[in-house]
Amino acid sequence: MKAVGLYQYLPIENEKSLVDVQIDRPKPTGKDLLVNVRAISINPVDTKVRAPKNETETTPRILGWDAAGEVIAVGSEVESFAVGDQVFYAGDITRPGSNSEYQLVDERIVGKKPTSLTFDKAAALPLTGITAWEGLFERLGISPSGEDAGKSILIIGGAGGVGSIAIQLAKQLAKLHVVATASRPESMAWIKQLGADQVVNHRNALDKELSAIALPQVDYIFCLNNTAQHWASMANAIAPQGRICSIVETPDPVDLDLLKSKSATFAWEFMFTRSMFQTADMIEQQHLLNAIADLIDKGELVTTVNNVIRPISAENLRKAHAAVEQGSSIGKVVLADWE
Repeated sequence: MKAVGLYQYLPIENEKSLVDVQIDRPKPTGKDLLVNVRAISINPVDTKVRAPKNETETTPRILGWDAAGEVIAVGSEVESFAVGDQVFYAGDITRPGSNSEYQLVDERIVGKKPTSLTFDKAAALPLTGITAWEGLFERLGISPSGEDAGKSILIIGGAGGVGSIAIQLAKQLAKLHVVATASRPESMAWIKQLGADQVVNHRNALDKELSAIALPQVDYIFCLNNTAQHWASMANAIAPQGRICSIVETPDPVDLDLLKSKSATFAWEFMFTRSMFQTADMIEQQHLLNAIADLIDKGELVTTVNNVIRPISAENLRKAHAAVEQGSSIGKVVLADWE
C-alpha cells in the first residue's frame, strides 16, 4: 500500500525528510479497526516528531495523527464498529500513523465521522477536538452543560487548530465569556468568527492586555502557545482558586510558587495519554469524538479546516509540514485523496 514515511530526521526543506514508500497492508486483531484513510491533517506533533536528530530508521516510520476514512475490516473483539462505517480519529503516538492508505487503530479512540462533513473537513477535527475537550472539560473541570455559564476563560493561541475548536466548545457548550489571543488582523477576524467575545494580543504581556479590556482576572486559562513566555502573565491574571491548563511543554521548569497564594491549579493536557498508557477510561475518547460529531451535525460546531491540499503525497506533506512549522497557520491544514 502507499504511504509517506521517513528514514532520517531531516529539515523539511530536504526532499528526503518525507518520502513516498510502499509498505505491507496490516491485518486487524483484537480491538483494532483497519481503516482506508481518505484524508489526514497536520499538527505540531507531526513536525516535532519529524524534527532533525541523529537517528535513522531501518524501515520507514509512518507519522500522522489525524484521519478520516472508512472501516474495511475489524478485529475479533471490536464492538462499536462494522465494515463500511465512516470514522475519524487521532490515533496513538506509539503506533504507525495515518500517513498511509490503510491504518490500524483501536476502536476505543475512534468516533463516527460527522455525516454532514466530507472526509477532508472531518479530518481536521480529531486531535484538536480531543485536546480541546479534555483540556476544557476534564483538566480545567469546566461543565460542558453550562453550569459555569458567565465565567471567564483566556485561550492563548486562539487561531490555531486547538484554539479554533476550544473557542467554540467554551462558547457553545460551556457558555463562558471567551477571551482569545491573536496578533494579526486575519487571525483576529478568524477567532471572532468562531465566537470569541474579546480578542487580546499575545505579543504583549497578557495580564496587561486583560486589564486594558477591564478584565484583570479570569477564572480559567487554556494555554496553547509558549507556556514559559506567558507563565508570569498567567500567574498574575488567574483568579484566586482559578485553573490553568497548558498543552505546551517548557524547556525549563516554571515557578509554581507563583500560584500558591491564590490556591490556583495547574494541569497538563496531552491527548495521547489514554492510548499511550492504555488507561481504563480509554473509551472516553470514542465518546467525546461521537459527541463532537453530533454537535457538528446539529450545526452547533463548525469544522476548522482552512487549507486542503490534494493529493496525499510526500511532496504535499512536506509543504504542509513547512506551513505548520512557520507557526502562522490559521485553523487546520488537511491533505486528501491518494493518487
